[in-house]
Amino acid sequence: MTKKTCRLISLIIGFSMLASNVAYATDIPTVSPFPGSAQETGAAAGPGAAISGQADQNPDSNKTATDSATTTAGTTAASAATTASVPQISSEGAVLMDADTGALLYSKNSETKYYPASITKLMTALLVAERTNLSDTVTFSRAATTNLEAGAVTLNMTEGDKLTVEQSLYGLMLKSANDVANGLAEHVSGSVASFAQLMNAKARELGCTNTNFVNPNGLNNSNHYTTPHDMALIAKAAFQNGVVRKVCSTVRYQIPATKKAGARTVTMGHKMINSSDARYYPGVIGGKTGFTSAAGNTLVTYAEKNGSRLIVVIMKSKSTHYNDTKALLDYGFALKGSGGSSVKANASSGWVQSGNQWFYYREDGTMACNYWVKTNEKWYYLGSDGAMLKDTVTPDGYRLDRAGVWIS
Repeated sequence: MTKKTCRLISLIIGFSMLASNVAYATDIPTVSPFPGSAQETGAAAGPGAAISGQADQNPDSNKTATDSATTTAGTTAASAATTASVPQISSEGAVLMDADTGALLYSKNSETKYYPASITKLMTALLVAERTNLSDTVTFSRAATTNLEAGAVTLNMTEGDKLTVEQSLYGLMLKSANDVANGLAEHVSGSVASFAQLMNAKARELGCTNTNFVNPNGLNNSNHYTTPHDMALIAKAAFQNGVVRKVCSTVRYQIPATKKAGARTVTMGHKMINSSDARYYPGVIGGKTGFTSAAGNTLVTYAEKNGSRLIVVIMKSKSTHYNDTKALLDYGFALKGSGGSSVKANASSGWVQSGNQWFYYREDGTMACNYWVKTNEKWYYLGSDGAMLKDTVTPDGYRLDRAGVWIS
């Protein structure tokens, strides 16, 4: 047998095997891209219907599907898609939470780890409120008042100074005093390290999954981090505590004289609480600010209006934290039917377009994130910020085309 004949036989065998593999592949049944989980059929007026005829955006759409979808959805869903406005948030991480249910109404990088800076003190205040009496005396140690990085905010406490727990909490939350945070931590558990263990245990109890605390104040440490979602869970618990809620809603408080300082008035750093400030927002009950060079601006806000309660967490912001918070509160109160100044509420669940992005709202009005939705027999995936993903691979390993449709 010649070499030419052998080569020809090899090619024939190779093509036969390839054909066999292709035939076998076509016999594989089509399955849900999200096996073992609840799959939701979206409103008919979804992305596949609404952008039909634009082949560069959705090559799989067609006129028949569009007509059917429009008829099924009716004018209510169409109106919702054109009037709702999902806010554009400049900060890197953000969460809007329903404080009653814990549902996320908006999220952007909600599970990404960030440095929290002084919003850490919400957890500190919660543990102190749960484990002490307000009349207890806090005696400040040398370690508590000197173990601080340069430039850290303090109440100028020194070894031997004494304050009550109540006075200390106001210094902690209004002044954001880091020496006071250390003193409270030592008062509760004997040392900062032991208190950090309590903080992490409490975080796990509250359902936090990507949080680690190493100090009670939020000063820079590479192992001290949380996520917008976890921080919202902490804030939810903190504002359910009457002591924390009262302290965090106070605009000003007088701290008595200590060795190095006379009596002084501390004021709340959160500008949306003070009615004399241009950033004041009616309905904001309390919150906590934070800033370090590594964390950027961080902000936690709790607000109530007409029976609706919302929590906003902003992380890694470049001075847009108040504007972003206002936009999310407006949006959240509009969704809850409690008023707002910049958006209209969804008329129904389903798909909503904002700019060139699509979002999906469940029946309870919450925005779907990290979620599969089925519309017109096609599967779409909503990312961590709620926006529909396109031309990429989902976190669970499925390929989406340029229209966002799962390539089965």
